[in-house]
Amino acid sequence: MNSIGKLYRVSIFGESHGPSIGVLIDGFLPGIKVDYELIHSDLERRKPTYVGSTPRKEKDEIIIESGVYKGYTTGTPILIRILNENIVSKDYEGFQNTPRPSHTDFVSNVKYKGYHNLPGSGHFSGRLTTGLVVAGSFAKMVLNMKPTSEFIQIGEHKDLKDIDAYIEKITNEKDSIGAHIKVTVSKMEKGLGEPFFESVESKLSQLLYSIPGIKGVSFGIGFDGVCLRGSSYNDIIIDKDGTTKTNHAGGINGGITNGNDLVVNVFMRPAASIGIPQQTFDMKENKMTTLEIKGRHDSFIARRALVVIENTIMIGLLDLLLEKKSRM
Repeated sequence: MNSIGKLYRVSIFGESHGPSIGVLIDGFLPGIKVDYELIHSDLERRKPTYVGSTPRKEKDEIIIESGVYKGYTTGTPILIRILNENIVSKDYEGFQNTPRPSHTDFVSNVKYKGYHNLPGSGHFSGRLTTGLVVAGSFAKMVLNMKPTSEFIQIGEHKDLKDIDAYIEKITNEKDSIGAHIKVTVSKMEKGLGEPFFESVESKLSQLLYSIPGIKGVSFGIGFDGVCLRGSSYNDIIIDKDGTTKTNHAGGINGGITNGNDLVVNVFMRPAASIGIPQQTFDMKENKMTTLEIKGRHDSFIARRALVVIENTIMIGLLDLLLEKKSRM
């Protein structure tokens, strides 16, 4: 479904080439001064201004239709729309019969029996993550926790000094590349998490896997922990505040935050729409064919995704914080 959260509930709507996209936020606190500059700054980070980004440019100016009065939140649902103005739908003609490899064309056609909105990938588009960014901006207005993100690896490169030249090379070859992203949240609140099924890992993983292109999520040292014995993996507590000498667990024990930095690792796959001719199956002619994808697509989407990932984590943390406070 298109809604998530218990006490801080977020619903996204719209389609990539529809009139607008947006987000409905329910459960937000009343009396919070809206930080419009924060929203604008976060949306600017998501825009395609980087090497390897799509040529599609949108203003992404928010239209707040409810839930805010005289610059303050009212406590009622906040409805925000963002207009789609730069649309070239003809680029998507034909994908109904010749679906793009590793894209949503085939599965969306099956699920929605051919009635899905195909241009721009419709409701499956990364364009809809704009609403997640806005909802995360609102969460930041009340949370003391601070997220930062960094690249650990881009493609086969761990040395990221001249990465723009590498990305430009991939772009010129009409290909795409993915990335390993690490997000660290400092000033963490202790005691967040509702085991078993609302553990911090469960909550954040569900949210993060909702972002198009996310194919892996881990916490702390992640899968590298397989190399360690328990005597090395365990995080030794060194003071009464619960500070640990290491942070292999990523700030979470038993699904509950322990006050150390929350560390989340994300793998974002290479974008599926690439300019290199690929083989696919022609559903109309009932045979294999060569597909050459035209249009405007990202060859490296991960830079634009950093703020999406950060803000999606903040959505989950605010929901968990409100759950914790509901019993205090």
